[in-house]
Amino acid sequence: MKKSILLFAVLAFFSFEINAQNYDRNDAIGGFGIRGGANFFNFGGSDASNNDYDNRVGFHGGIYTNLFLGSRIAIEPGVYYSVKGTQNDDFLNSRAILNYVDVPLLLRLYVTEGFNIFAGPQASFLTSSTFEGDFFGSSFSFATDEITKTDLGFVVGVGYNLPRGLNIQGSYDYGTSPVFKDSNADIYNRGFKVSLGYSF
Repeated sequence: MKKSILLFAVLAFFSFEINAQNYDRNDAIGGFGIRGGANFFNFGGSDASNNDYDNRVGFHGGIYTNLFLGSRIAIEPGVYYSVKGTQNDDFLNSRAILNYVDVPLLLRLYVTEGFNIFAGPQASFLTSSTFEGDFFGSSFSFATDEITKTDLGFVVGVGYNLPRGLNIQGSYDYGTSPVFKDSNADIYNRGFKVSLGYSF
């Protein structure tokens, strides 16, 4: 299952890259890059507000490509490995560690030469899920299959292009699929990402 998800993500990425190459270079200029950074995720939703969930720090990293449709607008598909989840300030200091492959498709608008805003849909494919906790000085963990395998959502954010191909951005992931499968609980993946990228 994990190999199928990763294969799908890679094929989706390179299909966008091939389509980009079919455009005339005078009309559309593509770029390829790598990006990574920190995640600050939590559970959101009306049912999550009834619990003491806190932001949990994770990370993300992956690749992206740009297809410029003009001087100020670009479509940006990408593939990222992303560690999300939450932690609870209870007597066990319990933690949910949820690992995904994120596949966003962003529309990026360059307000100035460097500053840009972006938004778009994102599909996230679960690769593993673990619950952890502490008990009398010892830590324990166990894998769980109670997490929804596919999380659909949206991404919004702002970015800035630095010299020498570097770029920075901050974004917010708004998950719309319930975290727990076979459950009516109104709980979703929500969180911020801070990223540093490099375009070749």
